[in-house]
Amino acid sequence: MLILVTLGAAALMDFMPGSPGQAILGDAATAEQVDAINERLGYNQPFIQRYLEWVWNALHLDFGTTLFTQEPVTDVLMRRLAVTVELAGLALFFALVISIPLALLAAMRAGKFLDRTLNIVSSALLSIPSFVTVVLISLVFVVWLGWFPATGWVPLSDSVADNLRYAFLPAMALSIYECAFFYRVVRSDLTGTLREDFILVARAKGLPRRYILTRHALRPSTTSLITVIGLSLGRLLGGAVIVEYFFSVPGLGAEAVSAVGIKDMPMIQAIVTVLVVAYVAIFILVDLAYAWIDPRVGVR
Repeated sequence: MLILVTLGAAALMDFMPGSPGQAILGDAATAEQVDAINERLGYNQPFIQRYLEWVWNALHLDFGTTLFTQEPVTDVLMRRLAVTVELAGLALFFALVISIPLALLAAMRAGKFLDRTLNIVSSALLSIPSFVTVVLISLVFVVWLGWFPATGWVPLSDSVADNLRYAFLPAMALSIYECAFFYRVVRSDLTGTLREDFILVARAKGLPRRYILTRHALRPSTTSLITVIGLSLGRLLGGAVIVEYFFSVPGLGAEAVSAVGIKDMPMIQAIVTVLVVAYVAIFILVDLAYAWIDPRVGVR
């Protein structure tokens, strides 16, 4: 996967209309000027040569420089990635803290009013697109209540309180879909686990229902949750474009939109590569987590 993605990232230069030299100099530049810039930057070399050089430099965390500001891509990438990782981590935290207790409550009252209501609400939240979610959240928490700022960002190093204040709404907007998704997965697995023989034995012993749910049923019901957490974390890292753009958050998604708009190919290549490496690493961790949750899986 990494080989295919790096090949695709390197080939973006050849598929994009125009050239880096044209993007830098503008439409008024002559062909000789464009060719001179492309040659100086190495974009006139054969594809295989460019690819191998790019991979070698990427292995040393050198993705080149941005086309317009000439700032090292790695510096921009790390700065932007830290913001996106923070938002993704907060969104994942919100989703887990909200969805698991609700799933436990629904499993305790399966088929009753609370369970049916939560199922309807979760289905509705899954069907709302993110560009509607950010508008509704802003309307409630910014316009009506005035609790949080509409846009902007404060780095964590400047102020923890202000950082969390600016990060709350974007993280909440990202977490709504994940919360509904996690709820349905955990609730479904809990309902199946509660029909197992070892649960019937625990009930026959007279153990409290809440104790059975939290100590006996919850852990074997989280195997599917681990998988969807991996999927969600990868989706949050790569799919926060709309939320970051709407709230003016200087994250990786907003940088990707900006880089595509100005055809900053070194930045686009670096973002694509980093996101795919993150996906691969996340799913390796998911496989290892299976063995920790269920020792029967083992690590081979």
